[in-house]
Amino acid sequence: MYQSFFIKTYGCQMNEYDSEKLNDLLEFNGYKASNNIEESDIAILNTCHIREKASEKLYSDLGRLSKFKENKKKIGKKMHIIVTGCVAQAEGEEILKRNKSVDYIFGPQSFHKLPKILKNFDNNKVYNDFLCEDKFSSLIPSRSKEVSKLVTIQEGCDKFCSFCVVPYTRGAEFSRSVENIYAETTALVKNGAKEITLLGQNVSSYESSVFECGVKKKIKLGDLCQILSDIQGLARIRYLTSHPIDIDENLLNQHQINTKLMPFLHLPIQSGSDRILKKMNRKHNRSFYLNLIEKIKKLNKDMAFSSDFIVGYPGETDEDFQESLEVIEKVRFASSYSFKYSPRPGTPSSLKNNLIDTDVVDTRLKKMQSILNKYQREFNLTFIDKTVEVLFSGKGKKHNQYVGRTPHLQPVHVFSSRDIEGKLLKVKLESLTSYSFHGKLSA
Repeated sequence: MYQSFFIKTYGCQMNEYDSEKLNDLLEFNGYKASNNIEESDIAILNTCHIREKASEKLYSDLGRLSKFKENKKKIGKKMHIIVTGCVAQAEGEEILKRNKSVDYIFGPQSFHKLPKILKNFDNNKVYNDFLCEDKFSSLIPSRSKEVSKLVTIQEGCDKFCSFCVVPYTRGAEFSRSVENIYAETTALVKNGAKEITLLGQNVSSYESSVFECGVKKKIKLGDLCQILSDIQGLARIRYLTSHPIDIDENLLNQHQINTKLMPFLHLPIQSGSDRILKKMNRKHNRSFYLNLIEKIKKLNKDMAFSSDFIVGYPGETDEDFQESLEVIEKVRFASSYSFKYSPRPGTPSSLKNNLIDTDVVDTRLKKMQSILNKYQREFNLTFIDKTVEVLFSGKGKKHNQYVGRTPHLQPVHVFSSRDIEGKLLKVKLESLTSYSFHGKLSA
């Protein structure tokens, strides 16, 4: 009888990718995916450590799962509870201390060991080595038929921003081989993928090499985008998340000439204040960031940008916050994410004592989000009555309704009597509700 498993994923798209790969590994080894975590034989929590609430959610879920495990034991059934992901890497021993029902802990670069450990029941409970190369060489080709797919090409980060746990939970920067990425992407396209998003904690730092005529050639992200664009059937390429100082001329050139590389770039700045950027150890200043944006716009007039902002970083003054708003006013982001500062254990910023009053942070965040939402809506309204190419990835909630994305990642809903899932079609955008467009297929 197959043992069933359920994977609950918290956090970022890289965790989504890892969960999919773990799912493939377990199914390849004879396990069966379940639709219900409470009824599964193996409950897996793939965790995120970026913000405090994500960690709190883990311990809340573990408390609930412990009760299900206990009830199963009473009727003679077993349940394994597995924690993987970044919280597992950072707090492995602490998790075991706080919850005795957890069977195994796997860091994000050790989860490929799980099928073997489940079969052999190793006495060791914590596996948190940094094993990027082993992890990627152990992956099973995906059988997914989804139109838009994620492909991790790089893990870890060497930047050591003072607020970020990634260097401690994902380790040093590691780039997959070009051959490995090309093979995975080709397989996905053969299964029906039309769009891929290249993932990395610092994806713009990607660097590998290939041999051409016996000569070793360095491959950066721009080169990789060019190589992948030659895959027949692949229509769109995206990448995230980037660090401004790693956007090189080669990558900029691709945004000018590569028609498969979408004109939308997520480029986090975190703060518009040079003083705060220095405290964050971001290694760039406001002027560098704004000049880079302008440079990209000159190369590709269709380019739009999104960003990340942290509000209430320790020591942030009203003047610092105002400088962040000024950056938003200058760039007018097509979309953005903004968060309250969340101190993460082990990071330099968590040791600072000049924290900002919660009410002040809440007020600032509300104001910033209002302005970001205004510019997002203004950007979207410029597309009304325009005809754009939309890649349809699935069905909507209504009968004969389909959902897709524009090159700028805007969601679009249309009605069609024929199946258009997986199709790249021209759509006239007629109306905007919240952040989604409604349109009509062009004749």
